[in-house]
Amino acid sequence: MAAAPGGMKGFYLALAAVAVIGAGLLVYQITKPAVSIPANVAVLPADTAGFRGYAIGSDSAPVEIVEYGDYQCPACANFDIVTLPDIKTRMVDAGRVRFVYRDFPLDGIHPHARLSAHAAACADEQGKYWPMHNLLFQGQPDWARGNAPRIIRGYAAAASLDMGRYDECMESARYAGRIQATYEQGVALGVGSTPTFLIGGRLYPGMGYDEFRKIVDSLAALPRQ
Repeated sequence: MAAAPGGMKGFYLALAAVAVIGAGLLVYQITKPAVSIPANVAVLPADTAGFRGYAIGSDSAPVEIVEYGDYQCPACANFDIVTLPDIKTRMVDAGRVRFVYRDFPLDGIHPHARLSAHAAACADEQGKYWPMHNLLFQGQPDWARGNAPRIIRGYAAAASLDMGRYDECMESARYAGRIQATYEQGVALGVGSTPTFLIGGRLYPGMGYDEFRKIVDSLAALPRQ
């Protein structure tokens, strides 16, 4: 076989170098520690200072709907994709309702519940909470069964987050206390499943739009205290 010309020899050497670097990066991605968000952490005052949940709608809306949800819960995904858009268009945008989401991770059956909740908190840090919230629920069948840290990190990139800041936020697990606090608040109220809604001081399980409308109509007709 004829010897490769000098230029081609350099090309093949460069190609080999790229392959070695790529293999090294692959090994690093496989062997680097996986992101883990701890549960049952001690809640500090700083974890909840000024935080009441992730909200949309006017502070002066006559009715507040608070959802206690879990990003890995299929019923929560169904609510977010099917029912919440109608609530937002017909009630929130009309000034009748303020909608609030609070984390209630069901660790026993959803191993990635806290990871996904923390990813949403890191997105909130960059002003992208709701885009990340939507991506997590829309893509739930993928990350719930696959490599959740990698897939969810892809959502962060799709939401145009600064990935360096996102990675540092996830590795720090700095919102673990906030997630634990909202979980404990839900337990104290009597929440036992997701999604559960707190409306007018009462808890309701998952419902359709018409049921929400009836409750909101009845509460909005009452004089404000």
